[in-house]
Amino acid sequence: MATVLKIGLVGLGKIALDQHVPAIRGNKGLELVAGCSPSSAPEGIQRYPDMASMLAAHPDIQALAICTPPQVRHKLALEAIAAGRHVFLEKPPAATLGEAASIAAMAARHGVTALAGWHSRFAPGVESARNWMTARRIKSIQIQWKENVRQWHPGQKWIFEAGGMGVFDPGINALSILTHLLDGQALVRKAALHVPSNCSAPIRAELEMVGEGGVPIDAQFDFLQLGQPTWSIVVESESGDSMALHLGGRIMEVNGKVVQDEPEREYPSMYEHFLRLVEAGRSDVDLAPLQAVADAFLVGNLSSAEPYFE
Repeated sequence: MATVLKIGLVGLGKIALDQHVPAIRGNKGLELVAGCSPSSAPEGIQRYPDMASMLAAHPDIQALAICTPPQVRHKLALEAIAAGRHVFLEKPPAATLGEAASIAAMAARHGVTALAGWHSRFAPGVESARNWMTARRIKSIQIQWKENVRQWHPGQKWIFEAGGMGVFDPGINALSILTHLLDGQALVRKAALHVPSNCSAPIRAELEMVGEGGVPIDAQFDFLQLGQPTWSIVVESESGDSMALHLGGRIMEVNGKVVQDEPEREYPSMYEHFLRLVEAGRSDVDLAPLQAVADAFLVGNLSSAEPYFE
């Protein structure tokens, strides 16, 4: 591999422009060569209508960050891997568990790196929280993951289509943190999924889960919270201590006192991880967060909610 890893962006929507572009350009080991999108044409990025034409024009591209809606990631990822490119998959890595597993398997067969981009695991407080939990017996865990879909996902109609996951599009960030804190041990027992009558994916959801040893986990997800978002995980220990992660893991509290509050740099950290994986010839495609969502749909009780209009 060359000293600098040359990257192409597949999909030039909000997440690509807000997070991927600055993270790539801020890393001296990475070079953003070009991007592709059938419609978006942002300034400052050499743009092509599709991935094939981008790779034809820039055969030196070694890796692709796939930032499209999840419903089309599987096809694009397999094409990229078949062309010998490493793949960085925006979360979730695919629309289904089967698709995500096949991407990981194909990457292994072709000897390229695949990364499932669970960016919230790279929030500043997550590793400190994991260390705090490892040293204690846990009594209960509560998740509150609520935001205004109109504010955070304007114009993104695919979120409420089949495969778009609805409120689990942000909610899977909480599940990615949870499964990392618990080494994957989080099982969905019950789920209530509230689906707008004109949509195919939930706008609210409540999950009853259990961790190792039967630790109860209550998770609440809401796409209709106005004002400031709530992205919090609260953990109670059997000894009476408490720990909380707020703002998606940026702030950590212990017994109500802030012990860690650092600037968010999830995507720069994730790209550093991706670069290390490529250099080591390894992949990181953990499917535990996506499995939790899939299980919620399998055991969930679906109810009709008010129609959603942006």
